[in-house]
Amino acid sequence: EISHREVLAMGEAQAYALQIGPDQYLDTRPPGRFTNHSCQPNAGVAGDRLLVALREIAPGEEIQFDYSTTMSEKGWTMVCHCGSAMCRRVIRDFHLLPSSLKAHYIGLGVVQSFIVREWYAMREGAGRTA
Repeated sequence: EISHREVLAMGEAQAYALQIGPDQYLDTRPPGRFTNHSCQPNAGVAGDRLLVALREIAPGEEIQFDYSTTMSEKGWTMVCHCGSAMCRRVIRDFHLLPSSLKAHYIGLGVVQSFIVREWYAMREGAGRTA
């Protein structure tokens, strides 16, 4: 496990980190580092570290998950070129996704557990102020 500071020190070209906590990342290794993002993914990260299929994946098909399901980094964004019909054009923090999409991913069990805890805490807080 490495910190956010260590991820940044690697530089964009070398960092293939998966966020598993507020300041905890895994430096992924092959074959995990060869997955890409899609706004219409065929896979997801379950149990904080396990890549699972969300549907049948054909031989030779690229494995893609939605990076936003593993991100709680409000300042980081990335232009999306996934090309799916559902493309959001920008990859960003899970908490900035549309509510229905957040609920969908949580229902599938492919959102990092620390992000799910943050999401419930935010909902609880919003309920007290409403």
